[in-house]
Amino acid sequence: MAKIIELKTERLLLRRWKKRDFPVFSTMNADPLVMEYYPDVLTETESDAMAHKFESLLAKRSWGFWAVELIKEKQFIGFVGLHKPTYALPVTPCVEIGWRLGKEYWGNGYATEGAKASLKFAFEELNLNEVYSFTSVLNKKSRSVMARLNMQNTEANFEHPIIPKNHRLREHVLYKITKKQWENTTV
Repeated sequence: MAKIIELKTERLLLRRWKKRDFPVFSTMNADPLVMEYYPDVLTETESDAMAHKFESLLAKRSWGFWAVELIKEKQFIGFVGLHKPTYALPVTPCVEIGWRLGKEYWGNGYATEGAKASLKFAFEELNLNEVYSFTSVLNKKSRSVMARLNMQNTEANFEHPIIPKNHRLREHVLYKITKKQWENTTV
């Protein structure tokens, strides 16, 4: 088992998952607004399974989709981090960056702040050459976060393999940032 890396920003702690995060995460995953760009909301069992998976991947690799906590309030607000998708994408194998926050925390820059810390870790500690992000073409909020991260739209939309055919969310955009692009924007 690897030592789990934690990342700290001015306002956020990206940390290992705790049992007390699970009910809050379940409420978030049952919210139709939070899950608007996913095929469906999650049951408590499905949400807990997802949190356990994130937790086990962190234990295995030391990095992954971290639980995000507001430092000052000591409040769990969702997840941000890095992941290696196991399903076939146009760019696999790859590392993606992703996030999901409770709706009451939207609009405060938390996703961008946590994602910037994750990119710094990806390029400085993991020495990755590139990181991808993808979402439904309809998800303007996540696409805005990708743009704030200086990720570039590859203009290579694709049909997401785990979303049912003919589903309104199946078409996804693919964004990417290289280590060089990231270095040029952090100077």
